[in-house]
Amino acid sequence: MMAAAPSISFRPMAADDIPTVLDIERRTYPQPWSEVIFQDELSQPGRIYLVAEIEGEMIGFAGLMLVEDDAHVTTLAVDSTARQRGVGTRLMLELIAAGLERGARNLTLEVRATNEGAQRLYSRFGMAAVGVRKHYYRDDDAVIMWVTDIDQPEYGERLARIRALVEGQ
Repeated sequence: MMAAAPSISFRPMAADDIPTVLDIERRTYPQPWSEVIFQDELSQPGRIYLVAEIEGEMIGFAGLMLVEDDAHVTTLAVDSTARQRGVGTRLMLELIAAGLERGARNLTLEVRATNEGAQRLYSRFGMAAVGVRKHYYRDDDAVIMWVTDIDQPEYGERLARIRALVEGQ
């Protein structure tokens, strides 16, 4: 009999998570956020930051900024040892659920123009490219992606299908 794969758990990010978050951040992004940025983000109203863990070990994190009825994904990173296992998808599901609980109706983000994998992930959630921010990153442009009406039943059905697929892995 095969052992069950360890389950992923999610919880709010705390200030004492920042050293581990920074480690993942530095290994993921060419222009990582600083400790001060994460501390500032955690102290701001209208922010949701989550960490993903397997057996108490952090494997990813994500953040959301709420402005009126718009939810803006500020960051999402998965440790290189945990990629291609649905962690990013599960983080998005958790962020969107948290945003919906707080009244979000729309979802947006910027993603590196060269990060096709992330763009595919976000497209799965119905997000479509609506523009480009030139030189948003020092070395790359950003694709602006949006999806509206995430509070509608049709979008809830999309989320349920995604959740069923990723949790069935």
